[in-house]
Amino acid sequence: MKMQGGRSPWQVWGWAITAGFAVAALAFPWARQQGWVADPTTFLDYPIEAPPSWAHWFGTDRQGHDILARCWGAIGVAWQVVLAATAIALPIAVPLGLWAGNRGGVWDRMLTLAMDALYALPGLLLSIAIAFAVGTGVWNAAIALSVIYIPQYFRVVRNQTLSVRNEGYVEAARTVGLPPWAILTRYIAPNVWPNVPVLLAFNAADAVLTLAGLGFLGLGVPPAVPEWGHDLKQALETIAAGEPLWWTAFSPASPWC
Repeated sequence: MKMQGGRSPWQVWGWAITAGFAVAALAFPWARQQGWVADPTTFLDYPIEAPPSWAHWFGTDRQGHDILARCWGAIGVAWQVVLAATAIALPIAVPLGLWAGNRGGVWDRMLTLAMDALYALPGLLLSIAIAFAVGTGVWNAAIALSVIYIPQYFRVVRNQTLSVRNEGYVEAARTVGLPPWAILTRYIAPNVWPNVPVLLAFNAADAVLTLAGLGFLGLGVPPAVPEWGHDLKQALETIAAGEPLWWTAFSPASPWC
C-alpha cells in the first residue's frame, strides 16, 4: 500500500519518528536554559533514588541524576555519535569505493579483500576491540563505529561503480579522452551516490544499538554523560538489588525512554 506521491505509510512513519528524535535532541539544550529540565550530568544535587514527583517527573537514580534529563539528553549524544561516525566513514569509504571499482585490477582486489575481512567480523566485537584501544568519549565511540561502517559503504559504492562504469555515456567520456578523475566525478559518482543515503539510514539505527552496547559494557562515553546503554545497565542492576519498580519503569530500560 502506498500513499499519494508513491510513499508508503511505513516510510512516512519512519521519517516522522526520525524527525521527532531530531527535534527532541535540538530542543534539549533550550529546555535546559529555560529550567524546564534538570542537568543530566549533575551528581548528588537531588535526593538519591527519589520517586517521581512534580520536581522530577521520572524520579532520580542512584547518583541523584534526574532520570527524565538522562533519557532526554541521551538523544542528543546518540545523534552526535551517529553524525560523527558518518563524517569519518563516508570521506574514506566513498572515494576508495569509486576508485577501486573504476580502476579494477590488483588494487581493487586487495582493497576488496581487506574490506571483506573487516566486514566478516562481528560489528559489536570489532567496536569493543577498537574502544579498548582508543578509550571512551563521543569521538572515540564514533571512531569505533566508523570502522564498522567503512567496509559497508565501500562495498556498496564499489559494486555500483562496477555496474555504472561500463554504461554508454561513461564509455563515450573515455573515448573523447577525459581523465579518470573527471569521469569519476562527473559521470560515475552522481549515479552511485543516491544509494549511499539508503545504507546510511540502516546504519544510523544500528549505530544507536552498537553505542548502547558499548555503553552497557562501560566502553562508550564517560558515565557522567547521559547515554542509554550505561543507564540501562544501572537500571538492570536495580532489578537484582530489589530497588523500587518505578526506578526501572522510568529508566532507559523501559519503552518510555
